Amino acid sequence: MSAHEGRRVLITGAARGIGAALAERLAAQGAKVALLGIEAEILEQTAARCPGSIWREVDVTDQDQVTDTIDEVARMWGGLDVVVANAGIASQLPFDGGDPEVMRAHIEVNVMGCYWTLRAAAPHISHPGGYAVATASLAAAAHAPMMGAYNASKAAVEALGNTLRIELKPTGAKVGVAYFAEIDTDMTSRGFGTKAATTLTGGGTILGVAPLKSAIDALDRGIKNRSRRICAPRWIAAILPARMLAQRVMEWRGFPELGLALQIAREENAELTTLQRKKVTS
Repeated sequence: MSAHEGRRVLITGAARGIGAALAERLAAQGAKVALLGIEAEILEQTAARCPGSIWREVDVTDQDQVTDTIDEVARMWGGLDVVVANAGIASQLPFDGGDPEVMRAHIEVNVMGCYWTLRAAAPHISHPGGYAVATASLAAAAHAPMMGAYNASKAAVEALGNTLRIELKPTGAKVGVAYFAEIDTDMTSRGFGTKAATTLTGGGTILGVAPLKSAIDALDRGIKNRSRRICAPRWIAAILPARMLAQRVMEWRGFPELGLALQIAREENAELTTLQRKKVTS
């Protein structure tokens, strides 16, 4: 019998990438999975590959929508065992001349989206078998140029996960923070596919792309063990305790074309890796 058999799991950002692949992995092992995301058509297709799953179109920046949906799923299943706050976006942002709306979007989706998800799920996973995952990034510890919005948002996600771990400890629930480097997903290919990023790195990414399977294997193990820390690739685990040194290494690495890349980024108007709904104001 799989360790995931019968587990009630809710995943945000589940239409594609890490969220979708994780949903498929857990569903194949007998978990009941609720897939949440904003890309309804893709979400439905992903859910069709996950036996016994359900899906809901949810914008994680909408507190009421997140809370109502998580409460609905918990009522339907008689509770939750695992929540994975995985929804996120990325985009380049030079400090000088960059669009501040990019920063605002990162805070709304990556930070507040994670907060609303964990806040709504907390009462449902507050039991000895409960577990939450906050999806951060190596960017929470080592900060590359042109990624200020993403770096800041993922550092905040790490802080949210660490705080929730302490607060839920009396209930027996546990909380993990996931740290990923450049994983083979749409987010990575779109994020590093801009003219500015290509100029900055010379093509490719900063550290090299790791297989999607490495992240899913790590999450699979982490959820089974209700781990404090989930890392993919594995070498990230060694870097995190020495994050001050990791930042120095990032700075020592150097980016010979940084000036040109920043100029391109100011003019490029790159899209977010996941397009967001337009907010309607009255």
